Amino acid sequence: MLPVLEVTRGQVVECIHFGAAAVVDAQGNLLASCGNTKMVAFLRSSAKPLQCLPFVERNGPRAFGLTERELALLCASHTGSDLHVQTVAGIQAKAGINEADLQCGTHLPEDAEAFKAAVCGGSPLTPNRHNCSGKHSGMLAHARLRGLPLETYLDMSHPIQQDILATLCEMCAINVQKVKIGIDGCSAPNFAIPLYNAALGYARLADPASLPTERARACRQITAAMSRYPEMVAGYGKFDTRLMEVGGGKIISKGGADGYQAVALLPGALGADSPGIGIVLKISDGDAALRNKDLTTYHRARPAVMLEILRQLGALDESQLAQLAEFGPINPVLNNRGLVVGERRPVFELQR
Repeated sequence: MLPVLEVTRGQVVECIHFGAAAVVDAQGNLLASCGNTKMVAFLRSSAKPLQCLPFVERNGPRAFGLTERELALLCASHTGSDLHVQTVAGIQAKAGINEADLQCGTHLPEDAEAFKAAVCGGSPLTPNRHNCSGKHSGMLAHARLRGLPLETYLDMSHPIQQDILATLCEMCAINVQKVKIGIDGCSAPNFAIPLYNAALGYARLADPASLPTERARACRQITAAMSRYPEMVAGYGKFDTRLMEVGGGKIISKGGADGYQAVALLPGALGADSPGIGIVLKISDGDAALRNKDLTTYHRARPAVMLEILRQLGALDESQLAQLAEFGPINPVLNNRGLVVGERRPVFELQR
């Protein structure tokens, strides 16, 4: 791990975030890096587009009549807004599953209005407001599609989880014995692999030309849905959503818990002949979410560091960076009165 972001107060560096990143093309070439690209880390929710892939590859969305908006939500870490909950419920109705089938548990929603309703209004916490309810609905829909048991859909031995693991290994070019398995916050299996391999998986998701026909089609379906409906992948104003909105259809972004961030650059994002590129980033301290006075949440390291990676790669122009300035790469540190008392700034150079 190398220093990637420092936070100053006055003229003193008060905090330092450490991290590592890998930039890989769809042919497996390591294009750029920061720190140890062989470091093993859990993808957490950055795995969701890959976890959804076997369902899409089996034409699950078409079988149940899911829209692109609903497909995007299967890959989401949404904020638990009413829009997201209504969309999840629509997926479940089409697939013949119920909210009660979800084994993700509950948590306070990230959406400010839903958060206030839960804390101040006594609105009950439900599985559909969980930020992983789309992923779980997709897994259950996949099980329903194949006539498999719903009650054990999260067991690592379940055919759905075995398909997900096999797909991840194929996309990321890693032997299954080298994948470390853990249980995510939502109780689903999650996977720890080297940053390089995860970046390769995202590069192939962005540029699947070398993959078998059905898998390539499924990859394009997923990236198209996420790109066209970015508000479903995270939420209005969130980093993943804003980056995809500003990226003009050439950037796919999916954050994960504990400081993980993945980005896919579609072919042409760096110029007419540029290949598909995957970028993954891990912040070592986990980059815990912080909540503003208006109850919205933010991360101070991941977005800024990823924007700096994209800036150094030339993936965003000055106009695009200006539209994303609230996330970084450089931001002022404000105190409780709104006075500028320092700044957050990247402190790394990618190794080419």
